[in-house]
Amino acid sequence: MRKVIAAINMTLDGYCDHTSGIVDDEIHQHYTELLRQSGAVLYGRITYQLMESYWPNVVKNPTGNKTMDEFAVAMENIPKVAFSHTLKNVEWASATLAKRSIEEEVAALKQQPGKDILVGSRSLIITLMNMHLIDEFQLCVHPIIAGKGLPLFANINDRTMLHLIKTKTFSSGVIAFYYGPQR
Repeated sequence: MRKVIAAINMTLDGYCDHTSGIVDDEIHQHYTELLRQSGAVLYGRITYQLMESYWPNVVKNPTGNKTMDEFAVAMENIPKVAFSHTLKNVEWASATLAKRSIEEEVAALKQQPGKDILVGSRSLIITLMNMHLIDEFQLCVHPIIAGKGLPLFANINDRTMLHLIKTKTFSSGVIAFYYGPQR
C-alpha cells in the first residue's frame, strides 16, 4: 500500500508561508528528489493555483538556475490531484480535479500500485491528520520566526504522538524532520 506523506515547509514557530522560508539550491534539490521519488502530489485549491501559476512558466522559460529549473520539470511531470469545491477544471496537463470526497480519493490512491503520495497543502494536511490518513511527516523547519501566518497544526482534533525516523540538516540551518505516527 502506498504511504501518504505530508511534506511541507514551516518556520520555527510553526507557520506555513511560501514567502517566509529559505529557498536555495539545496532546498530545491531536496524537493526535486522528493517529487521524483513520489507517485502523486495532492493540493488544495489555493496551493494548486499558486503552483500552477508559476512552475509551468519556468518549464517553458527556464530561469538558468539549474536546481530551480530541475524542480520545475519534476513538478511538471508528477501527477497532481487538486481538491476544490469551487474549481470546475484544471489547466495543468499533469493535474486532475478530485471527483470524490477527500477520504474516498485518498483511500483509492493508497490502494493503487506505485510510489508514495505527497500532500503539499496545509489545509489538506490538517484534514488528513484529523482522518488519521497521514503515514509520514516530512517537515522542513526553517530557522526563521515569522511571528504570524497560517499555523500548520491548527484545528487538529486529536493528540497525535509521533516517532522520529530521521533528520536531514541543510547548510542554511533548515532541518528536515521525518516523523511517523505512533499507532
